[in-house]
Amino acid sequence: MSNVKVTIPKDFILGAAASAWQTEGWSGKKEGQDSWLDAWYKNDRHVWHNGYGPAVATDFINRYREDVWLMKQAGLTHYRTSINWSRFFTDYENGIIDEDYAQYYDNLFDEMLSTGIEPMICLEHYELPATLFENHGGWASKKVVELYVLYAEKVFARYAHKVNRWFTFNEPIVVQTRVYLDALRWPYEQNTHKWMQWNHHKNLATAKVVKLFREKGYRGTVGCILNPEVTYARSSAAHDRQAAQIYDLFYNRVFLDPLVHGEYPQQLIELLEKHHVQWDYTEEELAIIRENTVDELGINLYYPHRVKAPSRAWNPETPFHPAYYYEPFELPGRRMNTSRGWEIYPRIIYDMAMRIKTEYRNIPWFVAESGMGTENEAQFRNSDGVIEDNYRIAFISEHLYQTLRAREDGANCQGYMLWAFTDNVSPMNAFKNRYGLIEINLQNNRERRAKKSAHWYRALSESRVLQLDIDDEWK
Repeated sequence: MSNVKVTIPKDFILGAAASAWQTEGWSGKKEGQDSWLDAWYKNDRHVWHNGYGPAVATDFINRYREDVWLMKQAGLTHYRTSINWSRFFTDYENGIIDEDYAQYYDNLFDEMLSTGIEPMICLEHYELPATLFENHGGWASKKVVELYVLYAEKVFARYAHKVNRWFTFNEPIVVQTRVYLDALRWPYEQNTHKWMQWNHHKNLATAKVVKLFREKGYRGTVGCILNPEVTYARSSAAHDRQAAQIYDLFYNRVFLDPLVHGEYPQQLIELLEKHHVQWDYTEEELAIIRENTVDELGINLYYPHRVKAPSRAWNPETPFHPAYYYEPFELPGRRMNTSRGWEIYPRIIYDMAMRIKTEYRNIPWFVAESGMGTENEAQFRNSDGVIEDNYRIAFISEHLYQTLRAREDGANCQGYMLWAFTDNVSPMNAFKNRYGLIEINLQNNRERRAKKSAHWYRALSESRVLQLDIDDEWK
């Protein structure tokens, strides 16, 4: 066992993240302001663990002053969240702002800035307005792209003097993958054509918002937060390596390439054509994407993805799915977060960092989410009532170490942000697995209480020195 000390650069972000829908709750929400997530919850509440969903969440909208104080106590330098598009307007077609909701964000940003915490804001974290989903087909519609640009225009005009770092989407591939590719979430429609159309329109929307931001001359940057799955082949054999390459093409490069390089991979276009996946795009749209690449990336990294070549022929009666080319592979003996069912492999951060350095022009980026979700954390409560989450401290330490090691090796990595600041609602998982530095007590009016990790994170932020034990002994 080796004890390692690493200095954290002064300009390196040590923050945490959340989203509007996972924290705010519905307090003050008006008729017709449901998001896709609200509609899913209302239509399908039984699939959310113990029925908890976005209705109350952590009630951040009423308790943000308390929470900003807790951010400071936990040593955060930055806090990333989203603005809920579905609540920002009362009329999406005409861009009529809900002044009550907009004022709440004015107050939140003022509170954060006065406390010395920099806001980093996503324009969409799955919060597509439900009416645009139901009446226009969501991101399948070019009309929705234009309405999103209108939304961005209004948000920038309101807050650009308070926020310097903007992000068009958080994990733009997720909703359509869960709904249209895998049919795991409401309204459950397996449709690969729609999946690709959503991908394209989100890439287009990002480029249009970048163009708008630059034409208006606002200070700051516009990026996007992706969740590329660091993909490893089962073996060095050509068939397994091809499986990993194609998985990477469909789930990672479909956003990484257009956002950073301004174009889709040619192989992806050819495979979509080969399998008759129909998506509507124009040369003008491709030009907009090509000419308006992002300023930076946020990268969400939790676990590795391992694949192998398929062992069975594809059923010809089943519509095309990228799984035509791969099967999941579970590495025997892998280290696991048994609560979440995810492999723990901190090396993913270093490997992704080196890939961005070599393949994506070493664009500025940061770890936008990294965290440890644990079930039944009350079992770790000590005699003083504090949750001793040593497992989370170890998880953060190992992943932050890989981040800093990558930076030392030339990666243009700007920081590390934890998921999450407080325990909060996740899709279906609800409050089952807890991720926060701060505990949310559902049995006592959502009382906040700092976990051991919150005190540790503050000490880390103040000392700017990471110290950890690395298991490197031959035993």
